Order: sequence, then structure tokens, then C-alpha cells
Amino acid sequence: MSWTNERVELLKKLWSEGLSASQIAGELGGVTRNAVIGKVHRLGLSGRAKTTSSASKARRARPNPATGSAAPKRPASQPQSIGATALKADYTPAPAVEARPQVEPIAELVPISQRATILTLTERTCKWPIGDPSTDDFYFCGRQSDPNVPYCVHHCKIAYQPVSDRRSRKVVAQAG
Repeated sequence: MSWTNERVELLKKLWSEGLSASQIAGELGGVTRNAVIGKVHRLGLSGRAKTTSSASKARRARPNPATGSAAPKRPASQPQSIGATALKADYTPAPAVEARPQVEPIAELVPISQRATILTLTERTCKWPIGDPSTDDFYFCGRQSDPNVPYCVHHCKIAYQPVSDRRSRKVVAQAG
């Protein structure tokens, strides 16, 4: 199929009327939706007018299982909230998550001589980032670490939690 001048003009007309690429392909015949999209892009056709039928189509409201009626429509700009009728009868609020224990500020613990930059990190230095990377006072811990471990002992305690500790916290959170 070749794009004749007549077919291109019809494509432009249908596109400006707001038809979809699939609808235009159906009208033209012998072309795919993707061929229409490609030609539209090559022609540089931009936004198109909205048709009254597509602009005025409203989404169907789903019936609310609790009341049996359709939910009231809300403007798209308003956030959706969960009403009391939408909650299930067996709903229980999520348990509060325990906050991690506060770790002492590391800035006072790492002497300036041990602090590392990205250029001074090695296999045996702690790679725990400290501070905001977009500021000049950002650095890595730089303390000695064990082989095949990226962090020093202090930062390993923060980064790696034993499985038993995680499980016990989960059980406590679920019970509460």
C-alpha cells in the first residue's frame, strides 16, 4: 500500500476530527493502526480536536456492594477516599511498625583521618555512606572491614539483622 495524496489528505482530515489510529486504519483500509501512527508522526501532525462523543463519554460507576447503588461520581482532581461503606467487615488496621533503634551519630565516631572518598575506597574499607552526596562534606566511613564484607563491624550491625530478630519483631507487630 502506498500513501497517495488523497489518502494522506483523508488521514489528516480524520486525524483532525479526533478519530483514533485504529478507526482511521479501518476507514482507509489496507493499512494497520501502526502504519497510521507512523505516518502521523512523519507528517508532524500534533494534537487533535476532541470529538464530542469521546469527550462526553463518562465512565460507568461501579455498584457499591454494601449499598447496591452506584458510587457518586467525583471529579478526577479529587483524591479517592475510602468511605466507611467500602471497608470490609473483617477489616483490621495494619499494626504499627516498630521504629528502628536509634544508632549513635557516626560523624563523631569516625576520625577525620579514617574518612574515605570514593577514590580512596578499597576492598578492606567500610563503604557506609555518611551525609548527603550532593554536599562537600559527604564521605564514606572508611574504617577497616573484614574481607568480602562491605562494612565495618558497627555498620554491619545496622545493615544486617539476624533472621530471628526480624521474625520476632514481625510476630510482636502482628500480635499488637
